[in-house]
Amino acid sequence: MSDQPPTLAIEDLSVTFGSGRRTVRAVDGVSVTVAPGEIVAVVGESGSGKSVTSMSTLGLLPPTAKVGGTVRVGGVDVTTLDGPRLRAVRGAEVAMVFQEPMTALNPAFTVGWQVAEALRLHTDLSRKQALDRAADLLEMVGIRDASRRLGQFPHELSGGLRQRVVIAMAIACEPKVLIADEATTALDVTVQAEILDLLRDLRTKFGMAMLVITHNMGVVADIADRVVVMYQGKVVEQAPVDDLFARPEADYTKRLLAAVPRLAPGERRDREAPEKETAALSLENLVVEFRGKGGSRVRAVDDVTLTIAEGEVLGLVGESGSGKSTVGRAAIGLVKPASGTVRLLGESLGEARGRALRRLRRHCGIVFQDPASSLDPRMTVGDCVAEPLVINGVGDRTERVVALLKSVELDPALRLRHPHELSGGQRQRVGIARALALDPRLVIADEPTSALDVSVQAAVLEVFLELQERLGFACLFITHDLAVVGRVSDRVAVMNQGRLVEVGARDDVLFDSQEEYTRRLVTSAPVPDPVEQRRRRAERRAASAPPSST
Repeated sequence: MSDQPPTLAIEDLSVTFGSGRRTVRAVDGVSVTVAPGEIVAVVGESGSGKSVTSMSTLGLLPPTAKVGGTVRVGGVDVTTLDGPRLRAVRGAEVAMVFQEPMTALNPAFTVGWQVAEALRLHTDLSRKQALDRAADLLEMVGIRDASRRLGQFPHELSGGLRQRVVIAMAIACEPKVLIADEATTALDVTVQAEILDLLRDLRTKFGMAMLVITHNMGVVADIADRVVVMYQGKVVEQAPVDDLFARPEADYTKRLLAAVPRLAPGERRDREAPEKETAALSLENLVVEFRGKGGSRVRAVDDVTLTIAEGEVLGLVGESGSGKSTVGRAAIGLVKPASGTVRLLGESLGEARGRALRRLRRHCGIVFQDPASSLDPRMTVGDCVAEPLVINGVGDRTERVVALLKSVELDPALRLRHPHELSGGQRQRVGIARALALDPRLVIADEPTSALDVSVQAAVLEVFLELQERLGFACLFITHDLAVVGRVSDRVAVMNQGRLVEVGARDDVLFDSQEEYTRRLVTSAPVPDPVEQRRRRAERRAASAPPSST
């Protein structure tokens, strides 16, 4: 592939925002090439410039951006195009798969209309021909019963199906370059593996050049031919994928790889949970139902029985829709069970009312997945952390807030800022500090690190583990990242379609499971090792292949 003229050639690209003293250079002298049929991954922390670089290839940067250098697609410099000529390139020559398909798709139009629109903008197909082609594209990206799906709206599809629809739209006109910007970040490991297989197959079928933007080094190991590492707007290293993982040269690359959590036995030192007569959390035959279409009842959690000892960390894993987040919400009374019992510290949550319920909840803290939406943007960081103290009438709040911020390794001066003035990792630490404000005996952590870069994720996990060891709180740690589960958990519980599939010691569940579903989860999780990942992928595909007729 390397001896062919590049399909995409980014040369000395610079992008600045603002003016005068407030100028920020987001991209500084970046040069990247992608040959036909080659997959190049661009990695780096948030703010490294990788997404700004990808946006420049489609002319999607805001008017305030000043762009220097060239971005050539098939020899044409995209940065010199405007109006109709630029629109003609988008979709036909270069297409993008965005991170969040729900925001990339229009909720007011059916899936079929949106895929057909991408075709009609760049071809002379009739409406019927475009819809027929849209059905073919949905089948091509692995969506069964495509004719029926054409009439559905985005909210009626799962996250994995929505991402496949976005990919179908992107490949509709068989573009020369496909850009995937964090296209698998929010997906479960099994769906992620399917999407990566799909991208690889499309590369083979159409010979597309692909630029994959990601912070997941397992994804890089799985799909990339070459890797470009960015830091503070600059390229610090480029290398073939095997060479980069085996022999990284730049100090930043070495730190990045060292921060990646590994799915390996004994990641967390074995320890004995303190023996207490009362469990921190006990769920008995828990059932949670929601109202579906036409007044029908949808069972989200089905007969779950689970216990977390005081001082224990239980990792709860499963695919989206498995019911794991609903279990976490039911555990602290945010969702009312249809049947079954929830006991906090030995007391029935369902029977507690008024002051008794507030007293029980005072012993619980919760860390949400997205701190940007869980922290009030109108409040300062200090007020956000102090909110549980105010509600419960705790005095000396300023000293307590300072101590909490220090405990999560944040400068106490940040208490005067607002959440939008902090980075994602800093906001998540604020979320942890707030959850610990009342010295809880139980913490519910719902996907607390899934949206973070690997280096930030590593720092947040270190803070979490140090606090848990020191304070001794029990924790229900909900996540789809199995490497993180291996890092933080004493025991692991696995859920599938609302039911509890397996519960046991961490290493027993992750590395010696007797359940087919658990084994499929583990083998679908990409590992940051290209050689091992190729072996795992071949093993997974062989296991899923239909049996031979001979």
